[in-house]
Amino acid sequence: MAAGDKLPHSIPNAQVGFFSDAGELGGSHPQFTEICTALYERELIALAHSEIKNLSLLKRRMGGLPYHVKAIARYMVDSTTSINPSPLESDTHNGSWYAKQPSKCPGINHLDDMDKREAWYKKYAEYGLVVPVLVLNMEGAHIELDSIDMVNQNNTQLHLNKCGWFSNTGDFIHSNAIAEDEVNSCALSMENKILLRPVKSIMTSACCGHTWSFKSKRSPRSLTLREMRLSTQINWKNFTLVKK
Repeated sequence: MAAGDKLPHSIPNAQVGFFSDAGELGGSHPQFTEICTALYERELIALAHSEIKNLSLLKRRMGGLPYHVKAIARYMVDSTTSINPSPLESDTHNGSWYAKQPSKCPGINHLDDMDKREAWYKKYAEYGLVVPVLVLNMEGAHIELDSIDMVNQNNTQLHLNKCGWFSNTGDFIHSNAIAEDEVNSCALSMENKILLRPVKSIMTSACCGHTWSFKSKRSPRSLTLREMRLSTQINWKNFTLVKK
């Protein structure tokens, strides 16, 4: 294509097709297009600023966008009829979840439930389960969504798709977990990650992107497309794996 040539007319038509799919994709819902637009734009900006150097990987990420965006949007507009409905409000303009942010990070309040955490993961840890990870760094704290993709034979360690290996007590393998009374006094030189036991307050803050400094609330962060997809797979009844 020569410089200055206009794009083919087929591209706008393809875009229309992307947003107007109806039926099982929920395209007839008035807010479906708005959510798709927000998610699509946010992920394109993230990809444009990413450090992905592998062209094949970038193509796969781009190729998977329509499927994941539509799946998220369909869930957000029809979550009340889903087998795992969400109790959260959907912000259709930003393609995100909304709930009132607590003054303190609920993950830090749960750092002392190590015995409950260990018992819960010994009983319920299995492939595909969506779980929360507390992230502590120099800027403060937030909770990320991740999923289990491997559990060792005696259920004492589990591997998360993004964050890596943890013990079922929540400790990141080869790293020291931070006790509650040490959070405000230690100088954090790197990220510390702690696997939490999923409860409603923790999963709500994870889905809504709530963030905190060590003194106050901060503006919510935007969830990645991957985290938004995981947010649609949470079993809000008891946070165990949804049986399909």
